[in-house]
Amino acid sequence: MKLMERDRRRRKKRRRNRKTRRKGFVFLVLLLVVIGAAGVLKMIKATPGLFCESGNILLSDSGQKIEFPELNVSEEDVEDGFYYQQLSEQEKQVYREILQGVRSMDETILLHAGENDEAGKIYEYLMYDRSELFWCDGSSKMTVYKDYTEFHPSYICTQDQRESRREQIENAAQEVLAGAQGCETAYEKIKYIFKYLVDTVDYDQNALDNQNIYSSLVGKKSVCAGYSRAAQYLLKQMGIECIYVVGTVKEQGAHAWNIVKCDDKYYQMDVTFGDPIFQENETGETLPHDLVNYEYLCCTDEEIFTDHQQDDFVPYPVCDSNDLEYYRINGLYYETFDENEIYEKMKAGIEQGQEMFAIRFSENAVYEVAKEKIIDNLIPQAAQFLVDFRQLEEVKYTYAVDDRKRIIMIFWYS
Repeated sequence: MKLMERDRRRRKKRRRNRKTRRKGFVFLVLLLVVIGAAGVLKMIKATPGLFCESGNILLSDSGQKIEFPELNVSEEDVEDGFYYQQLSEQEKQVYREILQGVRSMDETILLHAGENDEAGKIYEYLMYDRSELFWCDGSSKMTVYKDYTEFHPSYICTQDQRESRREQIENAAQEVLAGAQGCETAYEKIKYIFKYLVDTVDYDQNALDNQNIYSSLVGKKSVCAGYSRAAQYLLKQMGIECIYVVGTVKEQGAHAWNIVKCDDKYYQMDVTFGDPIFQENETGETLPHDLVNYEYLCCTDEEIFTDHQQDDFVPYPVCDSNDLEYYRINGLYYETFDENEIYEKMKAGIEQGQEMFAIRFSENAVYEVAKEKIIDNLIPQAAQFLVDFRQLEEVKYTYAVDDRKRIIMIFWYS
């Protein structure tokens, strides 16, 4: 999985490709901090004056006035942001100052953040909360004084290009949301967005602008950041809380996914892992491209932590309810194995025109017995039933097993 390195640069040294910002020991210094795509920090020393603050103006000891623009972004505008809620009151003001500046695509944004503050962290939190900021690439340059910062964000397009792309994004989003009109419950809406993104976006590490929603909603090619930000962007418009989560996947590296809120409970959700093209890229297995892997829709911490690990710089909500786990709510989760019962389920799926059958077991011992019986006996029987039922000359099928998750999937090709 590919997650832009800027999203990782502040974390612990043990994480790959990360740098730690070091504060100087000289009291009166100005630090010009350049945060590039590789997260490298360069610091140039200069000598500033001393400053005192009065309203929106900072006065240096030489009498120079540093005037801040009026802050028009209110707390009500941003209070729904998960990462915003993790900040101190002073940091929240800086968050709003940055947001106001990048909305206007200002080249320089004055911040009430000095040498002891972390403007870079606050900008990172802003980008995690605000998936609509597709024109920001998340990198920046900062001139850090004792009591304030000149913040220079990097943009990937001009203002005219932004407006053109924004219109394309909004048109795409309206088309998506129009298709959700039949969804009555929050779960149905979440599932609809999950399936939509899996069906319409291809996992492509070479996709342009693959860290933002333009790549996924318009370009239809992205990586985990694009999938996750698109889910956040669309669900927010449907009134559903959706948190952008950063972490790692075992043996694969940095990754992004989501936590969603449904009926006052939180659930883990990884749209990228629901896409068969991503699974092919990671495992080399060939899977039907119309497959949707619902294993990562509304699952628990326990389930997702078998291969995901959240970063620990913020306390993410606990996801401990399995009542929306896909196999459970669709009657495909078994604690025991009854060969006749499973065969009847497979036949019913064929009669309903289903091209795939999937089943999950609760325990390894039951799963191992079921796997052998299903592969050796039930799949050939069901294939013959499919030939007879549809009056075919032949039928082809493949199956996939996930021993770690205790899942068996069968795909019919007629």
